[in-house]
Amino acid sequence: MELKKTAGVSRVVIIGGGFGGINLAKKLKNKPVEVLMLDKHNYHTFQPLLYQVAMGAIEADSIGFPIRRIFTNQKNFTFNLAEVLTINPEKNTLTADIGEIEYDYLVIATGANTNFFGNKQIEHHAMPMKNISEALNIRSLMLQNLEKAVITKDYTEREALLTFVVVGGGPTGVELSGALAEMRNHVLCKDYPSLCEEDMKVFLVEGKPVVLGAMSASASAAAKKGLIKMGVVIHNGVHVQSYDGYELKIDDGTTILTRNVFWAAGVMGEVPGGLPDGAITKGRRIQTDDISRVVGYQNVFAIGDVAAMITPETPNGIPGMAQGAIQTGQHLAKNLMHLIKGEPTVPFKYFDKGSLATVGQNKAVADIWKLHFHGFLAWVLWMFVHLMSLVGFSNKLSVFTSWAIKYFTKNTDNRLIVRFFNTETMMTEPVAK
Repeated sequence: MELKKTAGVSRVVIIGGGFGGINLAKKLKNKPVEVLMLDKHNYHTFQPLLYQVAMGAIEADSIGFPIRRIFTNQKNFTFNLAEVLTINPEKNTLTADIGEIEYDYLVIATGANTNFFGNKQIEHHAMPMKNISEALNIRSLMLQNLEKAVITKDYTEREALLTFVVVGGGPTGVELSGALAEMRNHVLCKDYPSLCEEDMKVFLVEGKPVVLGAMSASASAAAKKGLIKMGVVIHNGVHVQSYDGYELKIDDGTTILTRNVFWAAGVMGEVPGGLPDGAITKGRRIQTDDISRVVGYQNVFAIGDVAAMITPETPNGIPGMAQGAIQTGQHLAKNLMHLIKGEPTVPFKYFDKGSLATVGQNKAVADIWKLHFHGFLAWVLWMFVHLMSLVGFSNKLSVFTSWAIKYFTKNTDNRLIVRFFNTETMMTEPVAK
């Protein structure tokens, strides 16, 4: 690979192939710039459906799409599989595992990772879900523990194997706990005749007084009511103190014996090395101005979940959702061209298109502008929006087919243990032949 930039042409280097990076690069098509994208994966992941991969509702491949294929017809675009180690802003270069790369404009779109709030014990034993590998780890762990529960003669251990705790009551936590409840209510007894619905317990632990705290009060209440009706036990206004792989302790004195803790309680920015501490703000996000430019720099930018655009209009930053990344990516493309041409830039204004979350089949909540509704209509809207947001026709078709089968049969065909998850090492291992 030629790491030197083309003379006379401005090079825009984008770190990350998520929603922000992809939409920025698309908007630079046919522009007089050289676009280089770097990512440690060669595919774009549709993260909102990771929980369905974890539950075996859809195939893992159906929410990933090759980055190179997205940009097949974009002549000014290049992709390289690489992990960025550090940024060298004083030299306008970055150091990656494939070498040193020059840039004229650098855009950090690395997204966010799981935040365990400094608790190393929980970090070691709880299961995060921020990428496809982690979703498959959850699927393996869940299925392995169900298999163990069938054969163990230790009643206490059996109870722990069949107890599932989701920490975090945002959209991911609500959707994951709802999917676990559906699996218990419709699949457990069919696949494991020696087990019954009453044997499996699902808990949702949330630090705020309500679930879906970022949505409307009616959406929050409807989601909680739906989860309770499905058999999910909800603990609101409490925090997990510790989890050692067996005992989960909550700060209200509750102790839950479980072998399954899925962590959806918080995120933090995935920041490459090289930026000063002064550029990093709450949640380990990179502070930017109203055109996504990193504070203290003229040609370094950050978009998406890794960025914190702190302005009078957005004092808490742009919401960490796909729409925020998409909009900042598209807007930055315009401002980069303004900068290259020496024209004035235009401040970013976030347009809130609303929020959606599903609780289970035929159950979802929606906040669309001033409209707040829930039930079947919200569920259909949730499905349509997520289906249309997937990259690639084949992925749309695959997910739609899986959803249709699940709707009519209340079952899926993707509950495969394709690799074992070792709870001692917290690593995956190949299935023995």
